[in-house]
Amino acid sequence: MSARTTRTRLLAATAITLATLSLTACNNGEGVQDEGASFAASSTPTPTASTTSAGRTSERATTGGGQADSVSSSKGSTGSTGSTGSTGATGATGSTGSKGTGTDSGTDSTLNVPCTGSNTKTTATVVARPLNHLLITVTNTGSKSCDLTGYPMLRFTDAQSVPPVFEESKPQAVVTLFPGESGYAGVLLAAADGSGSNGYTAKTLEVFFGNGSDSAKSATPSLPAKGVYIDDKLTVTYWQQNMDDALTW
Repeated sequence: MSARTTRTRLLAATAITLATLSLTACNNGEGVQDEGASFAASSTPTPTASTTSAGRTSERATTGGGQADSVSSSKGSTGSTGSTGSTGATGATGSTGSKGTGTDSGTDSTLNVPCTGSNTKTTATVVARPLNHLLITVTNTGSKSCDLTGYPMLRFTDAQSVPPVFEESKPQAVVTLFPGESGYAGVLLAAADGSGSNGYTAKTLEVFFGNGSDSAKSATPSLPAKGVYIDDKLTVTYWQQNMDDALTW
């Protein structure tokens, strides 16, 4: 065997021995790790959290580019409580209105005086329509309002009784006359169709107010010179506020 061949075999054996020792050292964790692999393995840090004494917490996490983003949250301070609004002043109590008193205007009928022959003027007029009707007109000539109550009590010449009243003509309220105002009553003198009986011509008339017979409360209006014809159909209405209502019956 030549010296060249022997050297070659020794080198090969030495190389195998070194390779074996190197492999054994790596398996026992005593070998030297690749520096690049070690950097890659240690480049990913574990996220850490730190809490401050004021209660704020921050968290860091590594992004894909190897840089850590910092996220922090803080507990907001409690807003101050608003001041309580002042209580509004209590409104002043309104003054009580004064109680109205009766006046001459006649707005309070309980304080009005009755209409009589002394504070009114009374007329009796024969009207063309309706037939056989007489219109009694009473005008307040006093300085105060007066009330016409009920219906007029009529006494014609030689009459034995006063005529009855049309009950259907009763108004809703007492007729009040302000100074200068007039009230009315209608009188059916005789039946238009001639069905009445005991007819005669009366030339005088006396009107009593308040459904009474006191002559101090009466009026004596003039009748036409030839008088008026009346029969047993003679009827009167309640006092009315206007003329048309008085001549309806």
